[in-house]
Amino acid sequence: CALAIEAARILSKEKHRATIVYALLSGEEQGLWGGELLARTAKERGWQVSAMLNNDIVGNTVGTDGRIVAERVRVFSEGIRTSEDLATAQLRRGSGGEDDGPSRALARYVAQVSANNAAQGGLAVMAVRRPDRFQRGGDHQPSLALGYPAVRFSVGVENYHQQHQDLRTEAGTVYGDTVDKMDFPYLARVTALNVATMRALAAAPPAPASASLAGALSSDTTVTWTPVAGASGYRIYTRPADSHDWLPGPRVGANATSHLLQGLIVDDNFV
Repeated sequence: CALAIEAARILSKEKHRATIVYALLSGEEQGLWGGELLARTAKERGWQVSAMLNNDIVGNTVGTDGRIVAERVRVFSEGIRTSEDLATAQLRRGSGGEDDGPSRALARYVAQVSANNAAQGGLAVMAVRRPDRFQRGGDHQPSLALGYPAVRFSVGVENYHQQHQDLRTEAGTVYGDTVDKMDFPYLARVTALNVATMRALAAAPPAPASASLAGALSSDTTVTWTPVAGASGYRIYTRPADSHDWLPGPRVGANATSHLLQGLIVDDNFV
């Protein structure tokens, strides 16, 4: 809650191309009620959602076993979209795009923002290729179910004595989520990363609504996309088929709606 309020305090003083919605969500443990309401509201009102950033457990640096992890934050993202029907999921699987859903792209974006701010003491991002922690969940999941790009920020190491615990001391172990367990400088750095990510996203026009490839049985590939109002240009990224990382390719002007990639065979050695 402190992170969301501080982000609102800072970013409300600026002008942005996009609208930023700040939400404090309740009822997570009872069934993701707040997350469900937020996602459903976005759907009913026809919002064009570029990103949903869920911050859940972002202020502690001491793990259950005493480890201290203060230099990184985990960002969880799905690959294949929860909202995809079977035919779309099979198409993605057939093209090798399991690692390339919108939420995975959002997590990569957060990591790039972190790298760009490393000189200012930014946190390292551990981009976890999983929707959430193992067999656990959070308030970004209802957004994923409706097809919105969403990620979860969480601490680098968790302390399970401070989660789902009544306040007590047993055998010398103190249980409970109390303010003395907070690492406020760490929380400030996670907040700064959220602010930098939202600022960058809100300053840019939205991504093209659709894009397609053509070039079967050819040594070249043509990329075609729908134009976006306000775009100053477009960049085409490629990814070697054996790599997780996207490489910046040619940049074209604002009036372009297609580009020929010579010597790049569609869906074979590159994505």
